[in-house]
Amino acid sequence: MTAACMAAALWGGQAPAQTKTGTTILQFVAIEPSARLAAMGNAAVAIHDDIQSIYYNPGALGWMSEGAAQFTHGLWFADIQYDYAAVALPLGNLGNASLAVTTLNSGEMDVRTVERPLGTGERFSVRDVAINLGYGRQITDRFAAGMQVNWANETIWNSSVNLFTGSLGTIYRLADNGLTLGASLLNIGTRAAFDGRDLAIQFDQDPDRNGDNSTLPATQFTDEFPAPLTFRVGLAYPHRVSRQSRLLMTADALHPSDNTESLNLGWEWTWREAFAVRGGYQNLFQRDSDFGLTTGVGIRGALGGRHFHVDYGWAYHAFLQDVHRFTFALSL
Repeated sequence: MTAACMAAALWGGQAPAQTKTGTTILQFVAIEPSARLAAMGNAAVAIHDDIQSIYYNPGALGWMSEGAAQFTHGLWFADIQYDYAAVALPLGNLGNASLAVTTLNSGEMDVRTVERPLGTGERFSVRDVAINLGYGRQITDRFAAGMQVNWANETIWNSSVNLFTGSLGTIYRLADNGLTLGASLLNIGTRAAFDGRDLAIQFDQDPDRNGDNSTLPATQFTDEFPAPLTFRVGLAYPHRVSRQSRLLMTADALHPSDNTESLNLGWEWTWREAFAVRGGYQNLFQRDSDFGLTTGVGIRGALGGRHFHVDYGWAYHAFLQDVHRFTFALSL
């Protein structure tokens, strides 16, 4: 029911001929922070067995039975550095809570102008940060729901923008064999615009008049834009291949506010709960998609009585460098 209501609200409000690419800000909040699930084509809205799932669906937080921590480092194209850290803690009968921090840094770049295309001698960078608070609870033995509140900031040289968003998600176990249905609505928020001293200018109110003040202090105003709202709905099905191995198959349908609809597909084969091989395809059917095949591996083990995961994920990019993610997750 929740998934149907979300889908009806979103699909009814956009013209199918428009992609709306480039109409949102704070794009870094749409970067998936899990090496494991990125290797599975980012088809993860119905997965709930790992802290790495809570980004895709806040409802996954309600299914967690113990505390956990996650650390991800991403090698993005153009030498952009991406980092994500999250911790989830049980609150007893009240449910579970989480805290996550995301950062992205472009590194320093030369300031170039039309008059000085080789550089002015100044340097600038793009720095992004987001802080996320989440809460989830298992309502019944088959159903869990969760929510997140997110603050995000993007700074380009001396100008920045701040925005608050929220996310909602549910996961429902359809059958005793592990088949689950998940749905989430990510980055619900208002609109915001950039502000800062880079937008300060000197203004001549009447260029044709001599003798007046031709250097009036003024500020340029930029348009307001929303964060990238995304609706996800999907299925996850685990299948026991043998006594020592199992196969997890997933599929997500995505409806973003700034692009066309697409489909993510993924699979994970695990041997003896210690080694995993993964593959997938993301943004299938999306118009002019830059992404496609994904793959990766992972190992699981115990360290001082605590379980850990070490995962690697690779994602193809059509025009820029391929994307690499590394994740370490630990039970608490």
